Amino acid sequence: MNNFSILIAGKAGDGIDKSSSVIGHILSQLGYRIYIYRDYPSVIRGGHTFSIVRCSPDKIATHLNTIDILLALNQDSIDLHKSRVNDKSLVIYDSTSVKSDRGIGIPIGAIIKELEALDLMRNSCIIGAMCKAIGIEKDTLEKVFRKDISKEIELNLKTAFRGFDDAKEFTKVEKLKHKILPVVTGSEAISLGLIKGGLKAYISYPMTPSSGILHYLAGIAEDFSLKVIHPENEIGVMLMALGFSYAGDRVAVGTSGGGFCLMTEGLSFSAMAELPVVILLGQRPGPSTGLPTYTCQSELNFALSAGHGEFTRFIAAPGDAEEAYYWSAMSMNLAWKYQVPAIILCDKTLNEGAYSFDEDLIREIKYQEPLLWGRVGEYKRYQNTENGISPLVFPSDKEAIIKVNSYEHDEFGVTTEDQNLTITMQDKRLRKSKYLLEELEQYETVKVYGKKDASTAILFWGSNKGPCVEVGEKLGLKVIQPIVFSPFPLKQFKEALKGVKKIICVENNATGQLADFVKFYGINVDKRILKYDGRPFSLDELEQKL
Repeated sequence: MNNFSILIAGKAGDGIDKSSSVIGHILSQLGYRIYIYRDYPSVIRGGHTFSIVRCSPDKIATHLNTIDILLALNQDSIDLHKSRVNDKSLVIYDSTSVKSDRGIGIPIGAIIKELEALDLMRNSCIIGAMCKAIGIEKDTLEKVFRKDISKEIELNLKTAFRGFDDAKEFTKVEKLKHKILPVVTGSEAISLGLIKGGLKAYISYPMTPSSGILHYLAGIAEDFSLKVIHPENEIGVMLMALGFSYAGDRVAVGTSGGGFCLMTEGLSFSAMAELPVVILLGQRPGPSTGLPTYTCQSELNFALSAGHGEFTRFIAAPGDAEEAYYWSAMSMNLAWKYQVPAIILCDKTLNEGAYSFDEDLIREIKYQEPLLWGRVGEYKRYQNTENGISPLVFPSDKEAIIKVNSYEHDEFGVTTEDQNLTITMQDKRLRKSKYLLEELEQYETVKVYGKKDASTAILFWGSNKGPCVEVGEKLGLKVIQPIVFSPFPLKQFKEALKGVKKIICVENNATGQLADFVKFYGINVDKRILKYDGRPFSLDELEQKL
């Protein structure tokens, strides 16, 4: 067995999320490439929650609906996932509280009582039983437990070993000779990418699915000398971030659609004052609160048009952990080089999914210094240059008066309502788009996978990369992924479309926002496969629809 999926399920509060992470790390130690899909309701306790850990010898970024192993901590875990198992699937369950006519029953409840362990340690027990059932050694189990579990480690291990001893071997997982890769969530990859790009401050109000970035950066803030701040609301978040930007600190903010609504006035302030900021926009189903713990791709139009007035913005939508890392770093560099707001479009699938992370797949990222004042003549914060980029200097510099302004202003930052000056300064700000687009030609802003000479292409964006690439390669289709949306690299996109006669657009929204977006550039999509129930496409589901 070397290509399989494990589903672990229970009720909210049972520690399913942590358990799936531990399982992923155990299998990663055997050389497997991992992808973890997490599904949970917006309740603290009581609702059904589950995770699917998929393992493969090859790099993967999507899950399957069908599973090979079911780990059931309660009766719902059996009843709600019957359609996912088949005759060959292995079921491991807590026989003290679950009834099942098949599989391996472990008296987990009784073991917990006997060992005087916490109820939460039922996870440790069932993970131990799973390791025995699929031929994973105790040494590997212990190694991962000691690294991943910080509290009550000895009791957790004792509980896991009891589950191991009470189970029996059902099958044998192959040990691969692949390099062992770390398993990271999309939020962790984004966080590390921001740091690579020079992050000094991260400001955020918690909002699923971007909260993971806030929590992760807060946990490592001291290691990287970061300022991580949780203000009272998203308006405060954006304005505080612009203060950091004015002071010369590279800053990012994180939110979801509802919070981004509150940030849009500050977004326009960023554009007019030319204060760079990176915004992590984690998409989830709306309108309004919608499905707060589920996924969608419904904010492309919002990101493209957010904020009043017309201004240059950078927008990218990475599709997996490596791209999340790369484009988060690049967005920081580009925002500060061109002094514009940058938006990274992510979603629950990307942020909370966990991936085997391969640093060797990432193009080199060099820290780019912004254009700094050469200390010649009187300082003009908004000096009108050929490319629209004005030299920067920061407060506490005694040789410069630094005025930023949300009103229209002259080169010194002094408010103006003069007609000619208004045209001059607006042209200056918009001119950045041309030069930013020219620079983007150096980067792979549109990727092509699958059968490169196929006449039928799958068009997708963002976190649909996993299922689209894997299905496209299986079915012999060309697969096209635009990553940057503003300014849009139309030349690269048209190059990717060469030889294509039929386009099938795959999106997690109800209207086909990418399909409508490319139509604006004269490119017509033939078919749209849209999913908007809050869940991502699984590999087998998308294959069937295609």
